[in-house]
Amino acid sequence: MAVKEGSLLWEPSQAFIQQSNLADYMNWLKKEKGLAFNDYQTLWEWSVNNVEDFWETQWEYFDIQANPSYKRILESDGVPFAKWFEGAKLNYAEHAFRHARPDETAIISKSEIRPTEKMTWQTLYEQVASFAAGLKAEGIKPGDRVVAYLPNIPEATIAFLACASIGAVWSSASPDFGSRTVVDRFQQIEPKLLIAVDGYRYNGKDHDRINAVREIQEAIPTLEKTVVLPYLSAQPKDDELTNVERWAAFIENNRSTSLEYTYVSFDHPLWILYSSGTTGLPKAIVQGQGGILLEHLKKLAFHTDLKPEDNFFWFTTTGWMMWNVVVSGLLTGSTIVLYDGSPTYPQIDTLWQFADETETTVFGTSASYLMANKNNDIVPGDTYKLDHLKSIASTGSPLPPEGSEWIYENVKKDVWLASVSGGTDLCSAFVSGSPLLPVHAGEIQCRALGADVQAYTEDAQPVFDQVGELVLLKPMPSMPIYFWGDKNNERYYDSYFADFPGIWRHGDWIKITSRGSCQIYGRSDSTINRGGIRMGTSEIYSAVEDVDAVESSLVVDINDPNGKDYMPLFVVLKADEELTEKLEKEIKQNIREHCSPRHVPNDIFKIDEVPTTLNGKKMEVPIKKILMGTPIEKAVNMGSMKNPATLDYFIDFAKQG
Repeated sequence: MAVKEGSLLWEPSQAFIQQSNLADYMNWLKKEKGLAFNDYQTLWEWSVNNVEDFWETQWEYFDIQANPSYKRILESDGVPFAKWFEGAKLNYAEHAFRHARPDETAIISKSEIRPTEKMTWQTLYEQVASFAAGLKAEGIKPGDRVVAYLPNIPEATIAFLACASIGAVWSSASPDFGSRTVVDRFQQIEPKLLIAVDGYRYNGKDHDRINAVREIQEAIPTLEKTVVLPYLSAQPKDDELTNVERWAAFIENNRSTSLEYTYVSFDHPLWILYSSGTTGLPKAIVQGQGGILLEHLKKLAFHTDLKPEDNFFWFTTTGWMMWNVVVSGLLTGSTIVLYDGSPTYPQIDTLWQFADETETTVFGTSASYLMANKNNDIVPGDTYKLDHLKSIASTGSPLPPEGSEWIYENVKKDVWLASVSGGTDLCSAFVSGSPLLPVHAGEIQCRALGADVQAYTEDAQPVFDQVGELVLLKPMPSMPIYFWGDKNNERYYDSYFADFPGIWRHGDWIKITSRGSCQIYGRSDSTINRGGIRMGTSEIYSAVEDVDAVESSLVVDINDPNGKDYMPLFVVLKADEELTEKLEKEIKQNIREHCSPRHVPNDIFKIDEVPTTLNGKKMEVPIKKILMGTPIEKAVNMGSMKNPATLDYFIDFAKQG
């Protein structure tokens, strides 16, 4: 019999609670501030009702190094564009090396190309120092953009920390992204320097990316230099590229053992992430050095319980915000664990084997990976020791109750399941784990400290024990400082504040239980989230409708109750065209090359016409609701439709399951 939603699966022992960073912080609050909290809920309430006091304690508890320090904590309590810690100057990279232990391991890494390797803090420091010296030699100054087309390997971490140390602005994309997708992102921010691999290996297959790098170079005229990292081949054919220097030469020609930190303002850009909407280019989200530093210290110390003795892993690529979160594991002195390749190659339990081999203590993955293990009857606990495993975290999509149960029955009985959900927009989690709280099947333990998350009805009323729009009522330091190139911040406002003025609407469905736990029910908008990588439907349509035979298209992503994502693509073909196997392959290949392999649809169906509004907008959200079982009268406003008869097909489609 399947476990019931909300069933108790695990409770922390008193020893586990007392040894946690969160318990230490609460003891510190009592001793230093005279603030006593008996449980997590009262601590959370204080953190969101006393925003300035809470974030000031983060600054003090984590002993943030700044020169000069701040003049005030928060300029205004409004959510859009709140000004934090004005006057303070600091450096993210300096804090990444604060807990360095020269001869101990900073990074453990493995890929389908490279064996498991360890890098000491000393080696990391020297590599970062040398790369930073190289950036300066190339004339890269604070505020200049450096972009990377790199996999999740140590060189990406090295290059990022080098950028942060000198105040340059980092932005990265995974090499499995097609050149068009990369150009749509990088071209906006006018970078001066590109770092790229020649190719990568995934699922045992080699993918040469030199042509993609050339296309990126040709499309971005601001690039003055490209550093090529031979990864797939020792001698990549990069002679067609311009202004190229190989990684090893770039390091060797700028060899340095001393890293100088450029102190920048609290809101100085640290990196640019991308989150797509349904129209236009991907949003280029700019986040500040100080905001990310504070938010990630809070998130990783209190909600992930990272300590210097931890080995912190999350399966991710450099195109997903979880890569940025993993790198921030260095802020806590933890060893970060990196993997590049397929999580299911050469076998489905590859990541569990890797966790065992690397003595991973905090294991982060996607709900879809955990469910794939469950559905294939994998029992990692029988095959691998996993003695060091302290917690398992999942994100990217909701983890259903049976997924939670599978972990305790098949991986490890005494493990903390710390599922999280958040967003690229803040590069953090709004709802997260807590070492103080029990774990219930299908639920996320709590709302994160400092995150005033509520579930709202359409008329802006907070609700509990029922599904509503996820909103944030108070500002957080890692909120975007702006979108790159966003005139008058119009797109910023439209993205988050159009529905509830002055209140951040995130675009997720959430239910907050009366005991404070949470459940996420997927996107409430039409953005496609596959394995944590959010891509706008406009990008997918661009790739699909680039195929000659296709007239128009509609794509939706459906969260199955069993934890599987199902993404059907509906296409309108030109006259006399048929949906053949050959055409399906061409469409899928175009999406794979120009968007990402993650966004290849599960199935493709031919339709006569795409449902649209009176002004011609594709009706993605209403169709998604219909396919998920919402009654037609609740899913669609017929009066706003140009072609209501087109709904008949989707109603029949939903009935067929």
